[in-house]
Amino acid sequence: MSGPSAKPDPFAQPRVRLDKWLWAARLFKTRVLAADLVASGALRLNSQPCRKSGHAVHIGDVLTFPQGRAIRVVRVTALGEMRGAFEQASQMYHDLVPSGDAALE
Repeated sequence: MSGPSAKPDPFAQPRVRLDKWLWAARLFKTRVLAADLVASGALRLNSQPCRKSGHAVHIGDVLTFPQGRAIRVVRVTALGEMRGAFEQASQMYHDLVPSGDAALE
């Protein structure tokens, strides 16, 4: 059932738009840059190519994307729609590739 009188699904996971999460986590300077990366097809969500910046991100998802000369692999640990301080943003994800190993050859 959907609509304004529908009851919320108690099993639904919280979610945030992909471009908004990338921006809030301070992985990209603007939402436009994040959306452009997603639209280019360079981002993978749980090992699957993703081209929709409005795609939902959930806690536990793994994102793989190029950033500068490095390939970033991060696991989503928290959701957020607001861009906050760097300390808060860095707690929204866990880097799965150490920074020294991420450089492209």
